[in-house]
Amino acid sequence: MQQLTAETPPNGLGGKAGHVQWLIVNGNLVPPTWVLAPDVDVESSNLAGLGDGPFAVRSSANVEDGSQHSYAGQFLTLLDVPSSELRLAIDSVRNSVDSVRAASYRERGAAGDPAVTMSVLVQPMVPPKVSGVAFSRNPLTGLNEVVVEAVRGRGDALVGEGITPQRWIHRWGDWRERPAGDPILDDSVVASVVADTSEIAEAFGAPVDLEWVWDGERVWWVQLRPITGLDDVAVYSNRISREVMPGIIKPLIWSVNVPMVNQAWIRLFTEAIGPNDLRPEDLARAFAFRSYFNMSAIGDIFQLLGMPRDSLELLLGFPPGSEQPSFKPTAATFAKLPRMVATTAGKMRYGRIVPREVAGLRAAYEPYESNDLTARSDDALLADIDRLIELGTQAAYVNIVTPLLANVYHTLLRRRLRKAGLDADHVDIGEAELADVSPNIHLERLAAKVAELDPHEADAARRGGYGALPVSLRADVDDFLQRFGHLSDSGNDFSVPPWRENPDHVVSMILNHAATVGDSQRVPWHEAEARLGVGGRAVGRLLQRRTVAFIQHREVVSAAYTQGYGLFRRYFLEIGTRLSGEGLLGAPDDVMYLYLDEVRGAIGGAASGAGLADVVDARRAEIAAAEDLVMPEVIYGDDFVPAPPAEVADRLEGIPTSRGHYRGPLRVVRGMDDFDRVLAGDVIAIPYSDVGWTPLFARAGAVVAAAGGMLSHSSIVAREYRIPCVVSVDAAMRLPEGAIVTVDGYRGVVSVERQQ
Repeated sequence: MQQLTAETPPNGLGGKAGHVQWLIVNGNLVPPTWVLAPDVDVESSNLAGLGDGPFAVRSSANVEDGSQHSYAGQFLTLLDVPSSELRLAIDSVRNSVDSVRAASYRERGAAGDPAVTMSVLVQPMVPPKVSGVAFSRNPLTGLNEVVVEAVRGRGDALVGEGITPQRWIHRWGDWRERPAGDPILDDSVVASVVADTSEIAEAFGAPVDLEWVWDGERVWWVQLRPITGLDDVAVYSNRISREVMPGIIKPLIWSVNVPMVNQAWIRLFTEAIGPNDLRPEDLARAFAFRSYFNMSAIGDIFQLLGMPRDSLELLLGFPPGSEQPSFKPTAATFAKLPRMVATTAGKMRYGRIVPREVAGLRAAYEPYESNDLTARSDDALLADIDRLIELGTQAAYVNIVTPLLANVYHTLLRRRLRKAGLDADHVDIGEAELADVSPNIHLERLAAKVAELDPHEADAARRGGYGALPVSLRADVDDFLQRFGHLSDSGNDFSVPPWRENPDHVVSMILNHAATVGDSQRVPWHEAEARLGVGGRAVGRLLQRRTVAFIQHREVVSAAYTQGYGLFRRYFLEIGTRLSGEGLLGAPDDVMYLYLDEVRGAIGGAASGAGLADVVDARRAEIAAAEDLVMPEVIYGDDFVPAPPAEVADRLEGIPTSRGHYRGPLRVVRGMDDFDRVLAGDVIAIPYSDVGWTPLFARAGAVVAAAGGMLSHSSIVAREYRIPCVVSVDAAMRLPEGAIVTVDGYRGVVSVERQQ
């Protein structure tokens, strides 16, 4: 038997003893440790020289504590062994090589490991006031946080039945979780464990799982092993995806949108970082028919840019800390810097490109808007859809870059105004120039014309809709539909009928149009500009012009994208008509419940199509059941099971995106069929919104949305109308209709007044 020192040859020690020696070599406080090699006879060993005990006797097999398989708990550990029983304890540990549980472990996942040889590690017991474990990363989620668990007395109580350890979580310099009640350790001791754990992991070069004992004065480290399985932890987030692909997404929409939109994002990433292995299907996944971004794949992009992968956790919505990861340029960063600078410089001139891009897209889409689909063969329809996906990818790229630039310029302008002591939300940056791209302005003009109608004509239009409009007004409504008829409840869902398919709804919007509820008193731009100072006016004027220009570009691009995207509806409904005509589907729009490859197989003859109606019925039922599920912002693992809806609380929290306070009656609005129920000043609860919802916001006193973020349409329009908005409120669509609610747009709180 040999004592472990910094000079002990590592060969034959086994995994556990090898890591204990590593702790010794690196200057950590470790109890005196002896190792009995596999080929050494315990009877010939001088155990008396180890002292009086008691001892901890642990396995140290050659396969233990590896980077892939830990064998944690598979072999025997004995604590508080008196010296008189030490030989027997060593034999027992050696014999645990042949235990049933160790054999089962190998069969399940470690069959390729070498034959087991067993060394035995012996340490004098540290008198344990408190024992614990520390993980340099969260072993369940892979997050960059130190997790500490501790119990009074011996460490084997950590796995004892009925024992709940106290738990601390430390991330980026701050405590994220601490024990309730009286902690069994002072803050200084836990802080020391956390600091040492981080230092050990950094020196070890990999995340580690450590065992320690506190004797009332010092912390002793008794075991170290790599944390296994972190590479298998998939992390998904809807923090960003719920802004670009909000709400429930039907299968056909998913299988068209993901290749288009994600390929456009990959194009932008590739411009900035160069060639890569990213694939559209790797960036997003659907859970309960909702979109989640694969944050592990986005972490790969961070690494390619030389950014710390852990900074990804800020995108996941975790609060920043006093010691959060900072960007430290690496060789990879400097290698890609010229390309990134060139990409950024190119985007500064993008305003000149946008009109040409939009004109090119409109021209490319034109043949697909008017051709006779009934005369197209099945193969021709599929070929047209493939071409529309190509065009949609180009349009998606423009529809990503333009809003990003609009936001960049708007953010810089707001900062400039704030420096001058101006409230950016109360400065008119030039909205008059944006009037032509807003459906609300045109609805107000039409509403004014309706007010001039003979009462009998207005009443006839109210009863008969579009068909009952007087000729003098119908031409104006037709012009409105020509300009805005492509809008719908969701510009990202071609299963939703656009306004042009329901002109009666547009007439209803005109008849019920109300003046904007929000406060419209704002500082004119020329007054704000004068307060920027001599040095700041030129920059402020440039930012104002760029902001207004790109907001206009954003709306024009969005219209072009939505018009082109809406062509999928036309084509797939034709396919649905053919499949329903053959008895394969119950109705043409049932096609929206199939994935694109299923559609190709059914219409292209690659599959019989038998059973499609049953597939549609099953998916329609699944989607209905998923409507009210409680979905977390972050999902760990691919085997997530959503929770059923809980009773709505009296106080809900979300992300505040437009400030202000408002109290009023609630209207739950699921789509355009509910628009007419909203009265001026109502608080509206919505799943999300698109530009087609803009007329509704003119009536609202406040907005509560189930999805969205700072850049979602709900947030942008609410800020423009200066009404409070809280988004990402999970239970928004389950709020009680008609209840009086108070919306706090500063703190992100929605309070419900229950009727007695």
